[in-house]
Amino acid sequence: MKNVLIINGHQYYPFSEGKLNATLVDKAVAMLETKGYSTRVVTMSETINVEKELENHTWADAVVFQSPVNWMGVSWSFKKYMDEVYTAGMGGALCVGDGRTEDAPKKNYGMGGALTNTKYMMSLTLNAPEEAFNDSSEFFNGKSIDDLMFPMHMNFKFFGMQPLPTFAAFDVMKNADVENDFKRFEAHINEHFKGAA
Repeated sequence: MKNVLIINGHQYYPFSEGKLNATLVDKAVAMLETKGYSTRVVTMSETINVEKELENHTWADAVVFQSPVNWMGVSWSFKKYMDEVYTAGMGGALCVGDGRTEDAPKKNYGMGGALTNTKYMMSLTLNAPEEAFNDSSEFFNGKSIDDLMFPMHMNFKFFGMQPLPTFAAFDVMKNADVENDFKRFEAHINEHFKGAA
């Protein structure tokens, strides 16, 4: 594993300028490049070139998706990115259709992924406190952050990608502990990206 694509899915709002997500992206780039990885970064504020983004995905050995969780999902700008880039990738760059064939039209849905040697990692920032998860008496009814992001996991699985553990920085708007989040993020990167091989 030597090439890492980092996608910053942040959508700018006056109350959420994206500084934390941008800093986490910068930290990831610095750490990964020190370990010998090549990195590419795409942000939702850029003009997206679909063919370039497909090439970025096929180039990458790993994709890091850095994003706030907005209304229990990804930002509208990243959803637009997915609608444009990932739909175009269904022609073979990312997957071959939906994996089904005329001979077995009811089997193997989602099994046509072309990125079977690619890993992905989600790194998320949330307003919700960590205590809102994994507790049946709290808002998410005992569900985990990965349960909340299940549609994103399925999107990556659709392309055959393999998951790395998710990182999350919780309660970043009301009770931020940014320094501790940075330390945990650095440890997470060090654990799951040992060095370019």
